[in-house]
Amino acid sequence: MINPRQIEAFRAVMVTGGITAAAELLNISQPAVSRLISDLQYALKLTLFERRGPRIAPTSEAISLYQVVDRAFVGLELIEQTARDLTARRSGALRVAAMPALGVGFLPRYVARFLSERPRVDIALRGSTSPIILDWVATGQCELGFAHTPIDHAAVLTEKIPGIPAVAILPPGHPLAAKDVLVPKDFEGESFISTTPPALLRSRIDTVFADHDVSRVMRVEAQLTMNACAMVAAGYGVSIVDPFTAQDYVPHGLVVRPFEPRIGFDIAILRSAQVPLSMIAEDFLAGFMEEAMHFRDRFLGPGTGTEAGSQLVRNTEL
Repeated sequence: MINPRQIEAFRAVMVTGGITAAAELLNISQPAVSRLISDLQYALKLTLFERRGPRIAPTSEAISLYQVVDRAFVGLELIEQTARDLTARRSGALRVAAMPALGVGFLPRYVARFLSERPRVDIALRGSTSPIILDWVATGQCELGFAHTPIDHAAVLTEKIPGIPAVAILPPGHPLAAKDVLVPKDFEGESFISTTPPALLRSRIDTVFADHDVSRVMRVEAQLTMNACAMVAAGYGVSIVDPFTAQDYVPHGLVVRPFEPRIGFDIAILRSAQVPLSMIAEDFLAGFMEEAMHFRDRFLGPGTGTEAGSQLVRNTEL
């Protein structure tokens, strides 16, 4: 039979990466941690760690087990935090998860403004990929999530943020910066930085260029759009990315232009289908939508096409 102390030791080893560090975290001896792990492996009939020189490495079984264990510990932490909030009679707490496009720059800036007006509200902001965000919302670990669409889950309600197109990005001084709006043929022969498949935006971009029979020089793939923006701002290549990440790199010299035909950058707001939003979450979401629409109109223009292009060219500092 496994016991909670064995699971706690296992999680500590996974988090810290070693027996010694886990012992320090748990404030017990190193042999005690080793014994707990050994007993857990015996009870589960699994090999969880393999020794590689002076260090140990988790097996694939350990990694799979840790995903379940971590979810359970997050649930316990949520219960403890809620109890502390009730005891302290705080105004409220909110847990939000977001994909990197929003979670690195745009969303933290909004959270800072939201909290400045609500000094007795606590917010936990987490970031990950869309499938994990979906799981966090579905299991109640986060009240609100911001992920790529499409999303389909019986336990989650989805609301799409409308009218957010992807944008073209260029290095400082690039000849294409003279154009108000870029089209596929402008990228013929250009070194193009793509996101790694199977990203939805990557698929849509590739489809547009294939439909227009345009060949790009595909030399770099970036897992995150911020990596693509940083490379382009540094002077290498061109790309098409989400406007939220592009905005953060304008101060670093990145040149941003509208792209036609319009490629939608879909964002889904995720919430539980079983539990209604708290008043704080309702206020947070209403303010976020207002901020997102203000960003769209200020950075991209109130429409698409030439009107949006003219607006975007005028925005040299955001």
